[in-house]
Amino acid sequence: MNSILAFVSLILFIYQIHSNTCITYASYPRNEIDRAALLAFKDKMIEDPLGIMSSWKESVSHCNWSGVYCSRRHVGRVTALDLMNQKLIGTIPPDIGNLTFSRAIDLSANQLRGNIPEEFGRLFRLKRLNLSYNELGGEIPRNLSSCEGMQVLYLLSNQLSGRIPDELQYLVERELIKFVVAKNNLIGEIPSWLGNGSSLASLQLQENNLRGRIPAELGSISRLEILHLGLNNLIGHIPSSIYNLTSLISFGVSLNSLHGEIPLEIVNYFPHLQFLFLSKNRFSGQVPHSLPNATGLKGLSLASNSFTGSVPANLGNLMNLRYIFFGGNQLQTGLDGLSFLTALTNCTKLKYLDFGYNKLRGEIPVSIANFTNTLHMLYLGSNLITGSIPREIEKLSGLQILGLYDNSIGGEIPHGIGKLQNLTYLYLYGNKISGAIPSSIGNVTQLLRLSLGYNQLEGDIPPSLGWCRQLQSLRLSNNNLNGTIPKEVIGLSSLSLHFGVAGNSLTGPLPLEVGNMSQIVEVNLSDNRLTGEIPSTLSQCLMLVTLDMSGNSFEGSIPLSLRTSIGLEYLNLSRNKLSGKIPIYFENFTVLDALDLSFNSLEGEVPQEGSFRDMKRISIMGNKELCGGIKELGLPACKVRDMKKWRKLPKLKISIVVTISCLIMLTCFIAILYRRRKSMTRPSVALPTDERFPRVSYAKLCQATNKFSPSNLIGQGSHGLVYRGILDGNQLVAVKVLNLNQKGAFKSFLAECEALRNIRHRNLINIITVCSSIDFTGTEFKALVYKLMQNGSLEQWLHPTENLLDMPKLSLNQRLDIAIDVASAIEYLHHHCQTSIVHGDLKPSNVLLDHDMVARVCDFGLARLLHGSTNQDASKCQASSSGLKGTIGYVAPEYGLGGTSLLQGDVYSFGILLLEMFTGLKPTNVMFKDGWTLHEFVKTAQHESLVKILDPSLLSAEYLAGTGHSQISNADTVRFEKNIADIMRIGVLCSAKLPIERMDMMNALCKLCVIRKNFFKHGM
Repeated sequence: MNSILAFVSLILFIYQIHSNTCITYASYPRNEIDRAALLAFKDKMIEDPLGIMSSWKESVSHCNWSGVYCSRRHVGRVTALDLMNQKLIGTIPPDIGNLTFSRAIDLSANQLRGNIPEEFGRLFRLKRLNLSYNELGGEIPRNLSSCEGMQVLYLLSNQLSGRIPDELQYLVERELIKFVVAKNNLIGEIPSWLGNGSSLASLQLQENNLRGRIPAELGSISRLEILHLGLNNLIGHIPSSIYNLTSLISFGVSLNSLHGEIPLEIVNYFPHLQFLFLSKNRFSGQVPHSLPNATGLKGLSLASNSFTGSVPANLGNLMNLRYIFFGGNQLQTGLDGLSFLTALTNCTKLKYLDFGYNKLRGEIPVSIANFTNTLHMLYLGSNLITGSIPREIEKLSGLQILGLYDNSIGGEIPHGIGKLQNLTYLYLYGNKISGAIPSSIGNVTQLLRLSLGYNQLEGDIPPSLGWCRQLQSLRLSNNNLNGTIPKEVIGLSSLSLHFGVAGNSLTGPLPLEVGNMSQIVEVNLSDNRLTGEIPSTLSQCLMLVTLDMSGNSFEGSIPLSLRTSIGLEYLNLSRNKLSGKIPIYFENFTVLDALDLSFNSLEGEVPQEGSFRDMKRISIMGNKELCGGIKELGLPACKVRDMKKWRKLPKLKISIVVTISCLIMLTCFIAILYRRRKSMTRPSVALPTDERFPRVSYAKLCQATNKFSPSNLIGQGSHGLVYRGILDGNQLVAVKVLNLNQKGAFKSFLAECEALRNIRHRNLINIITVCSSIDFTGTEFKALVYKLMQNGSLEQWLHPTENLLDMPKLSLNQRLDIAIDVASAIEYLHHHCQTSIVHGDLKPSNVLLDHDMVARVCDFGLARLLHGSTNQDASKCQASSSGLKGTIGYVAPEYGLGGTSLLQGDVYSFGILLLEMFTGLKPTNVMFKDGWTLHEFVKTAQHESLVKILDPSLLSAEYLAGTGHSQISNADTVRFEKNIADIMRIGVLCSAKLPIERMDMMNALCKLCVIRKNFFKHGM
């Protein structure tokens, strides 16, 4: 018995040793290697904003980590890693190659950088790899061919370069089903060996720099369903072998240099075709009349080619059609005119219809009303269309874009146009439309751009256009309009692209409300009958690039206030009745390319600096009393004042004058000294109130805020609380109540009063009044009352809290407008106040947005007035108080070293704010540590693609559809990226570490205005 027990004990002992050995072996190669690889991946992440790796803890099995999936059969081995769309920032470590049991890895839609590790080639079990929509660079690893079981390879939308490796031929010939490397920088020719991929179902190589001809071998891929080769540099014909791809669902070769004719039997070749993209090539011949037989077609684009002949009459058979783009060809119509539009009304799912830039004749049929409410865009511009706009067009309630420009359409604009509530773009220019502009257009409140120029319209400009509070561009030039310019229209603050009424018969003065268009880029008032003086409020249009007021009857002098329009590139004041001297400030307009002051009554000396050095940039003819200037102008020399008369004065008279002057100066000095000593004995508050804004009592503020109810609390500043209130029963206000028990609160109150007492600017917060009193308990009470900004602060829009996550994202245009608003405010404080002012605490929470999303800088509690000789020297002057405080992340580095408050400090804060607005990253983000700052982050990214560090919400809203066209060309992409680079460059220069290296606000504002013009010029 004992021997049996001993034998059993021996067996158990041996099993235990063997068991421990197995556990030790398994715990390292099967568990710890995968675990270590994942931890290495986590360590390479600079930022994990959504916190998906917060569960990756040492105390938890890695198989329970978010995004990690393990095998049931092989304990602890990772079979899949899914971290798609987690906004991760970092690099992929080579340790990823240790996940040898992985079958699927999806790291798409992040911000991963660096190269694709070659170690991916060790994952021989890998079937699906998705690294799309990142910032990966370098070449495609050649050893991916070692992943013998690879079926799906997605690498689109990165920065990959080089050629498509020949080593991938092995994958293509085996099981690779989907090969997508679109939207990179790949070069070379399309490899012919891709035609060996009998299993390929999707081949997408579009938006690279591939060149040469389409390989005929591609026609051998019998299972191919998606073939996209567009946006490359391909030439030649489409090889006939392509038409062997009977399984093709989507075929795209847009934006190449392909030519030839499309076979009439194309539908027979592609019986399952749903999407056909052939636009922007050199295709010729007729549009295949067999196309309407492809009843499964959802998208059809043949735009920008050289197709001739007629439009197929039976396009209405395409019942599933969502969009059709035939614009930019040479299509014509027969005796039936535009009857094909009647047929297309059968396509009940149609959203976008474009036949612009052809040679179509005929009248727009009344049957156009049969299009369903799903139709969003109707383009028939630049054709030979006659007749009138059918009244029935009012039934297209879903219409957003209507383009009938450059035709021969007559008649009147239907009054029912005002029923198109969703209309945002209305282009009717270049026709023969007559009658009055219907006042009903004012009901189209979503309208962004209205272009009615070059017609025969008459009557007044309807004031109801002022109801279109989102209108950005208004073009009414070259009509027969008369009457005055309505202040309701020219006072639209939303107008930011163009305001044009040239070539009409408008009369009266230019309304003072012109200053409300502070964001406007181009204004054209030429060739009318406008009178009066040039209003000084025009100086509030700080973004002006083009201003044409020629051919009117403006009189008086050129206003001094125009000196703020330093961004002007074109200024034409010719053919008016202006008098006085040419302002010397024109010399400071560094970007001014054309200045026309000819045929006025100007006199005096012509400046010689700036644009006046180049005769080609100025025109001053027709002003007989001008003199001086550069020699090339050929003007007479100006007369020098005769100083001999002063020498003839008796010495006694001179002595008397000098004595009296000294006495006056001595009296003034004593008075100033007395007042200064008196002010030192007790503090005084210079309240920014006048007769329009009477002071308000504590009781009235208590009533306005419902006894300062917590439900009305809308914010907390550095020295008090801010409440919402209703003053006098109808005025919405924000009441900032100072906490006088807090250190520096009273000083902050004095600073804000002093700063706001004499400044007025559209982009500064409007102070209504102040309250300096005692409350009901006898305690001292001080408050500032502002106009309420209904859209809150920029901070809330950039970084919404949990209860505001459903807020819409700011578009790129909105952010650029806000940046220019803020720059305008700071530039005004620095260079256009009687005493230059340092704001001292510029940050998103101190930028408020009104109901029109116009930005206003607020909170002057840390503001300081600079005392120096001139505004030009203000940057060198010391502030009235040192020890300036601010907010971490936005305060300039020199303040941490005991520096004084200078203008460059505000410039630094603005630079950081600008970078934050476009990257979406706070300067206090956890990724910024150990000397790594938002400034350094963007500065480093300048050597790569700056688009990749944009706030991701901008790319879908602006980059992918920012041009307003059906497709984005390479030129659009290049322009977009250049403008983004320019914006980021301004932010980097403004936030330079050394104050001497920063640009001033005047230059920053000017450059931002030019960038906005470039965006708008190309419809971005």
